[in-house]
Amino acid sequence: MSVEVIFKIAAIGILITVITQVLKKSDRDDIATLVSLVGLIIVLTLVINMVSELFDTIKNIFYLY
Repeated sequence: MSVEVIFKIAAIGILITVITQVLKKSDRDDIATLVSLVGLIIVLTLVINMVSELFDTIKNIFYLY
């Protein structure tokens, strides 16, 4: 796992937080909630892909098919 992935997740988190705060200040709470959910889904897809690669690597190391 590289440090780039951690920075990418942190950047997405910071960006989503700023957008959410701006939307909440402009009384767009419903859209702010949707933006937060979209950010969560994006990060979860990144993490799920990394876990999938981890399992593939473990399977290849131990020759499990």
